[in-house]
Amino acid sequence: MGSQADRKNSGKTDISNLGFTPMVKVSGEWEVEKVVDAIPGDAPKSGGQSPLAFFHMIERLKTTKREGWRRFGIERGESIADHMYRMSIISMFAPPSLAKRIDLHKCMKMCLIHDMAELLVGDITPVDGVPKPEKSRRESLTMHYLTKNLLGNKDDAAVGEDIRAIWDEYEDSKTLESQYVHDIDKMELLLQMMEYEKRAEGALDLGEFAYVSSKMVLDETKAWAKELIEEREKFWGTKQHVDGVKGVEGGVTEEKTKMQDEYYSRD
Repeated sequence: MGSQADRKNSGKTDISNLGFTPMVKVSGEWEVEKVVDAIPGDAPKSGGQSPLAFFHMIERLKTTKREGWRRFGIERGESIADHMYRMSIISMFAPPSLAKRIDLHKCMKMCLIHDMAELLVGDITPVDGVPKPEKSRRESLTMHYLTKNLLGNKDDAAVGEDIRAIWDEYEDSKTLESQYVHDIDKMELLLQMMEYEKRAEGALDLGEFAYVSSKMVLDETKAWAKELIEEREKFWGTKQHVDGVKGVEGGVTEEKTKMQDEYYSRD
């Protein structure tokens, strides 16, 4: 059996990146159909009576990377599914003062659903230049496609309606459950920020992401974030000498802060 390099040189399909799904780009106005048609291989077909097409499409969450980290050169970072999985685990740990007031089962589901549209839309970040209304339009169209077009029989359609309702609740951000999950979304990002920095042993400053801690709304989750930021400050206190990296300040510029304010305004 030849090496992978031999297979590449022989013209055979390169299998080395099957675990990575690049964002599909289309010309003109963004539409679900254009993206689905551009997916390599046989795209899942709409209108069937089996949920398998939906199951296949969800796989893209496992292979689509979170773009914010890739801007810093972290090419093999977390996927969207990775992010949502840890969020769901974190949601189980609501302090008693909060747990008695919310539906934790719904919160766990919301964590696993809230970024589902990114399997076609991609992980759009504040610096990508996509207006917020356009981002919302793309995500809403994708959720309609996933929960209506791919789920044909009545039993699956009922599950689809539940998924869409939970996604809408998260987007509206009016219920206590949705506010909790929005905060967990930010908390998971903060955890990953610090974990990448520590793994890089101070050679990588991801401090601009620390901004999201200021957008958290619940006292219980703010306490988690405060503890993490203090932990990060202690870490960077020992790394100030590395290539002039400031770490604690995080390199947050006025321009970036303005973009982030606009992006997180719904929270």
